[in-house]
Amino acid sequence: MGTHVIKMPDIGEGIAEVELSQWHVKVGDLVVEDQVLADVMTDKAMVDIPSPVHGKVIALGGQPGEVMAVGSVLISIEVEGAGNVKESAAPAPKPAAEQAPEAPKAQAAVENKPAQAAAPRPVCQGPMVAREANERPLASPAVRKHALDLGIQLRLVRGSGPAGRVLHEDLEAYLAEGQSNASAPVAAAYAQRKDEEQIQVIGMRRKIAQRMQDATQRAAHFSYVEEIDVTAIEELRAHLNEKHGASRGKLTLLPFLVRALVVALRDFPQMNARYDDEAQVITRLGAVHVGVATQSDVGLMVPVVRHAEARSLWDSAAEISRLASAARNGKASRDELSGSTITLTSLGALGGIVSTPVLNLPEVAIVGVNKIVERPMVVKGQVVIRKMMNLSSSFDHRVVDGMDAALFIQAIRGLLEQPATLFVE
Repeated sequence: MGTHVIKMPDIGEGIAEVELSQWHVKVGDLVVEDQVLADVMTDKAMVDIPSPVHGKVIALGGQPGEVMAVGSVLISIEVEGAGNVKESAAPAPKPAAEQAPEAPKAQAAVENKPAQAAAPRPVCQGPMVAREANERPLASPAVRKHALDLGIQLRLVRGSGPAGRVLHEDLEAYLAEGQSNASAPVAAAYAQRKDEEQIQVIGMRRKIAQRMQDATQRAAHFSYVEEIDVTAIEELRAHLNEKHGASRGKLTLLPFLVRALVVALRDFPQMNARYDDEAQVITRLGAVHVGVATQSDVGLMVPVVRHAEARSLWDSAAEISRLASAARNGKASRDELSGSTITLTSLGALGGIVSTPVLNLPEVAIVGVNKIVERPMVVKGQVVIRKMMNLSSSFDHRVVDGMDAALFIQAIRGLLEQPATLFVE
């Protein structure tokens, strides 16, 4: 038997070290060629490390959360053959995103589970009486009112009066008999808890934490909030979906927002920029690569809609949908998660009234979308119901002046409130 030592491969992009995020094997496991051994985290994406050989795992080179240098020993595998030690780097790794993940069983179970009815208010229940659901028990109006106040279904109470009439005493007996059943869950609901859970911050969660901390410490954040009447753009969206949805796909509001960014940036190129604060250089870009913040099971990702300036509404919509699905399913590649020039973030229907989004460094602007609500507004002296939405946007004050930020968002507002101007060249 021999030993095959696999070293941390050179993932490229000048990366000298990576974080070991998760082991998929343990000592003693038998592995086959191309089986995924571990996940490692680079600055941009999760990467799978496959096995180049068949054999048995005899040693692991690190623990989850440990930062390992390229070329360090990752894993040792016992293989058939001569007794000498062979070394190699793992085969060219693939982004974890590109692997076909196992079907999310837990999620499927949730989706297939019938919706539960709202929990009724707690009541004390004694032994039930078998009555038909539509059978009206005999009781005086005063007893019925008493049962309603106590949260008792009268048809479940055994009546001791003439012809089975339910009396006040029967309600009290029902409550007394039900106390032993009701006291335990009530006591448990108000019991003190002393349990604790410690969660190690590693992998994607650590990268997110580092990026957010770095952004808030390095950039001079300031936020600007503007209210926008989206009634007209929503009417246009509904019309286009009715006319072309079946053949071209449904449009959400996001592709309209991407289009508004593209048009507004023509007059505000300083927003479509990256700031290298170490070199003290601002790079303004002609291409508009829009990052779309997307929540996934492993945390927040920002896939990039490249060259948004050259895309139609439906092209943008299809690309946003594809990238969001890839990010949520763990299939987004490193290239798809890097290179944005400005970011769009939205929580959809949960977007709240106002937010203060954190910049996606080295970008200098991020536009946050809040939820759409119907509100009474005064239009030409008349009170009418309009669909209103806030844009909560943040900027790097080292690069962007407050007046320019306000004018930029006002430009987006004008484009969305007069949607025909989105398509006037």
